[in-house]
Amino acid sequence: MKLVFATNNPNKIKEVQSLIPKHIKLLSLKDIGCFEDVPETQLTIKGNAIQKADYIKEHYGFDCFADDTGLEVAALNNEPGVFSARYAGEQRDANDNMNLLLSNLLNKPNRNAQFKTVIALHLNDKLETFTGICKGEITTQKYGDDGFGYDPIFKASGYNQTFAEISLDKKNQIGHRGKAVRLLVEHLNNL
Repeated sequence: MKLVFATNNPNKIKEVQSLIPKHIKLLSLKDIGCFEDVPETQLTIKGNAIQKADYIKEHYGFDCFADDTGLEVAALNNEPGVFSARYAGEQRDANDNMNLLLSNLLNKPNRNAQFKTVIALHLNDKLETFTGICKGEITTQKYGDDGFGYDPIFKASGYNQTFAEISLDKKNQIGHRGKAVRLLVEHLNNL
């Protein structure tokens, strides 16, 4: 089975490929010749995931799945949320985003946060969604060199290290994307 993962983010592809069963060949947007920016104009994480999957299905005809992920910080009314990638501006710079978030949390004692991933799957003319959540907290500074996005400032509940300090295997076990992908895989295995 071939499935398009509607992303060109090599970190996401690597993370998800390690979780998908071997009989499923994962294709990126580049693999199908999609080089334009896929729209992400919805106001919710779920809405963006569905919009991206709809776009690939409608414009390229492939069975596909798309994800959208956001970091929701309690003390900031669940910001940056759906705007996580562009929190500090359209340049989508992870360091700028983390610096702004840490600045906005100065003097705020509540550092509770959660990562949320929603995956929208278009398969056999049906649309399904799968949600994974990882609760944790925002650190006061960056720790670790691995991972991507907000990983250096997010510690999952029950862990003393950030996502940027733990192995990819551990992150996949406890993380939001791993949880959503396992639900997707379970669904694919039951077809």
